[in-house]
Amino acid sequence: MNEETNLLIKPREVVVPGQVLAKGMDNLPSDGTYREGEEIISNKLGLVNVDGRVIKVISLTGAYVPKEDDIVIGKVVEIGFSGWFVDVGSANDANLSLRDVEDYVERGADLTKYFDFDEILIAKVVKVTRFKSIDITMKAQGLRKIKGGKIIEITPSKVPRVIGKQGSMISMIKEHTNCEITVGQNGRVWIQGSNVEDEILATKAIMKIESSSHVNGLTEIIETLLKEGTKK
Repeated sequence: MNEETNLLIKPREVVVPGQVLAKGMDNLPSDGTYREGEEIISNKLGLVNVDGRVIKVISLTGAYVPKEDDIVIGKVVEIGFSGWFVDVGSANDANLSLRDVEDYVERGADLTKYFDFDEILIAKVVKVTRFKSIDITMKAQGLRKIKGGKIIEITPSKVPRVIGKQGSMISMIKEHTNCEITVGQNGRVWIQGSNVEDEILATKAIMKIESSSHVNGLTEIIETLLKEGTKK
């Protein structure tokens, strides 16, 4: 036990549901954890990530393992002097430095004017070190801050099935729902349509692919689902 911080675990330690991770009020629960009285407890089997005062548990089942050139969808969780820390669903938050954003940022500028806490970004992984540190950039076509629409999450390993060969599956969903859709390699999917019904139909199709990825004739199943959905 680390008496100074009241942590009962080590970073990247594997923990189980119900395991007490920290005692006292110095730490804050995040994804995969909850507070009960003065204890922070894990609610899943996974790897512990400690970032400052924040403790989260990354599920071992289908957890996202970042690779260079991955397009990811992340949430700004912390702002430092030289950039932002972005939750991309991996064991460690990604680092977005000032030099990796499109706009020129003056020294000492208020960084929340560019990307604020809890804002959602489409970014690209540019570097993953052997220590699992992740660097991302916003300097490429299509990378931007997301406004509107909805975010759903699927198992990262199912992303290729959702996209389909040469983008065939996701193109079919876009065509039938008239939605703009971005599928992150980290399993987060952004959907924005002209109305809620279209977004719901796109969501149903994507979730069906995730749950039935092993089924033969999946393309025909999804096509039927989409055609029936657009008739209503």
